[in-house]
Amino acid sequence: MTAANPVTTAREDGILVARIANPPVNALSAAVRAGLLAAAREAAADASVKALVLAAEGRTFIAGADITEFGKPPVPPSLPEVIDALEALDKPVVAAINGAALGGGLEVALGCHARIAAPGAKLGLPEVKLGILPGAGGTQRLPRLIGAAAAARLASEGEPVDAAKAAQLGIVDAVAEGDLLAAAKAKALALVGTAPRRASALTDKLTPATREEFEQAAAAIAKKAGDNPSVAAILDCVRLTFDTPFAQGMAAEREAFKRLVADDRSKAMRHLFFAERESSRIPGQPKGTTARPVAKAAVIGAGTMGGGIAMCFANAGIPVTVIETSEEGLQRGLERVGQTYDISVKRGSLKPEERERRMGRITGKVGLEAAADADIVIEAAFEEMGVKKDIFGTLDRVAKPGAVLATNTSYLNVDEIAAATSRPGDVLGMHFFSPANVMKLLEVVRAEKTSPDALATAVEIGRKLAKVPVTVGVCFGFVGNRMLSKRTAEVERLLLEGASPSDIDAALAAFGFRMGACAMGDLAGLDIGWRIRKATGKKAPVADALCEAGRLGQKTGAGYYRYEKGDRTPHPDPAVTAIIEKLAAERGITRRAIPQQELIERLVFPMINEGARILEEGVAYRPGDIDVIWLYGYNWPAQNGGPMFYAGLAGLPHIVERLDRFAEQTGDESLRPAALLRRLAAEGRSFADLKESDVAALSAGAAPAKAPAAGA
Repeated sequence: MTAANPVTTAREDGILVARIANPPVNALSAAVRAGLLAAAREAAADASVKALVLAAEGRTFIAGADITEFGKPPVPPSLPEVIDALEALDKPVVAAINGAALGGGLEVALGCHARIAAPGAKLGLPEVKLGILPGAGGTQRLPRLIGAAAAARLASEGEPVDAAKAAQLGIVDAVAEGDLLAAAKAKALALVGTAPRRASALTDKLTPATREEFEQAAAAIAKKAGDNPSVAAILDCVRLTFDTPFAQGMAAEREAFKRLVADDRSKAMRHLFFAERESSRIPGQPKGTTARPVAKAAVIGAGTMGGGIAMCFANAGIPVTVIETSEEGLQRGLERVGQTYDISVKRGSLKPEERERRMGRITGKVGLEAAADADIVIEAAFEEMGVKKDIFGTLDRVAKPGAVLATNTSYLNVDEIAAATSRPGDVLGMHFFSPANVMKLLEVVRAEKTSPDALATAVEIGRKLAKVPVTVGVCFGFVGNRMLSKRTAEVERLLLEGASPSDIDAALAAFGFRMGACAMGDLAGLDIGWRIRKATGKKAPVADALCEAGRLGQKTGAGYYRYEKGDRTPHPDPAVTAIIEKLAAERGITRRAIPQQELIERLVFPMINEGARILEEGVAYRPGDIDVIWLYGYNWPAQNGGPMFYAGLAGLPHIVERLDRFAEQTGDESLRPAALLRRLAAEGRSFADLKESDVAALSAGAAPAKAPAAGA
């Protein structure tokens, strides 16, 4: 097989076996589509062929469409044309699903007359995660095969199901116990002489009763999805299966697909897909660098963060020791971990026996000497430099040679922490986000002397812990919190100028955030930022005043909002208005009503500006890295693609003009556009045009290369 001919055929026992080999994941490139169509025609034309079996080499059946073809002129044959040709055969067509059958891969399998899966196979329609929908019959064949409600859930959630669940749903006919290809061939021969079971012609799952079930499911799905256009389109297309001929449904699905592909929200989600894959690659790593082996871990600190990190290791099957300074603090932390697992058991997301296995991997000890046999040690103590230096000075003495020593600091200088040891090459930052056992982001902070293999170890461990690790450089707050500090400063300024906490949160909700800045502050606890500000000499007049009044957020029943006992619903509080008005009057500020669009721009544009500075300094290696950090660490709305991608949608010249105006209005020169932002705007470019080499040049003091002239 070659890249030009990734599908080959062979006659075996009277069956034409078409084998796909398009590594790494057998994506449905134009060559694969052409090969499958040729196989269908070959099977139809040869009277000696009794049936056709589709199989694949490697660990994947077909992982989906080749999304690098999106936005380019279509190359025939189209995927719907290929699937129609397979389904139209009068001879049995069976899919032997050996691994992932995702997106277009599952749609190909649905075009077959039967499907046999290996026990480890995964089947799903993940297109919704790219802001689109299945465009080759997924919304039309799957409901006819398994029912509209089940199909709508599968397509709108985008998560694959395993082979056993696929069999239960009716997606596959059987799960092969032994040789998959042999089972598929046996199924094909058993079907010879019978009428082909074409999914497009099935009607038994589309009854008035199942329509009622579908509408109930669709209402719940739509409520959860909000204004996600791809989910709405999926539901509309699935609904058509009840009373619309298959051909018309296919035409409607195709139109919806093309509309979504051109939608900015879809483009944003595809950008994030590629940015996440790219973020796993560590720039500047020497070729051949490998991670150190990690069999045991230790976490210093049994607080909320330390306990959450320990759970991550236990969930991944890695034994972990949780270390505290007192037996009382240790037991309190371990009890909190157990209670968190208990909640999962009660919800049904964790089996009791698995809860016991995970708790069995967590050991509690008092004293840093307990870290002696750990391969990786993560410090999650108080955010105070003196405390962290003391811990790392002791770890330098007690940790075994070659152990990776990581700090979970969210702001402090990792180089300074590393200097407290005699082995700075082993030291780096691993910044987890709270709650650590839930949030997917992991900022891996590469200090000046961090060794390549220590860095590789942290990134690999991050993946094993089911995190999305993004490598960043050293600065105050790194990438995420440094940008967040700009939004926090604007929240303070806007509150004094006339906005209420509800106004600010409503503006961020309109932008797409699931929770506003003030409600998020109350949830996290306002005292966290207050403690950091006191340690660094910074001020936040409104937040400081709230803390001084004992309003620390939800845990005290009052913060920016008030909370009823046992209720997390934020209620506007006149007492907060009085505090803000008093602070504004003391500063001579005349408060005014601020339009929502101005609120959005003043909250978002300074973050984009700080992102440009972060790129200039080389703290982030790619604009997409910043977008991934904000997606997974701060719940940035995916349909906007992250701060740096969104800058292109908003228009860099507009952002520059508004930032200059904000600087003039407020007298805050830090709001002036960063040099990179101003330069790109003047050249008619966006952050998406920056290559990794451009960012490297920026951090070295050079200007990014200009885009080539048209036609060059």
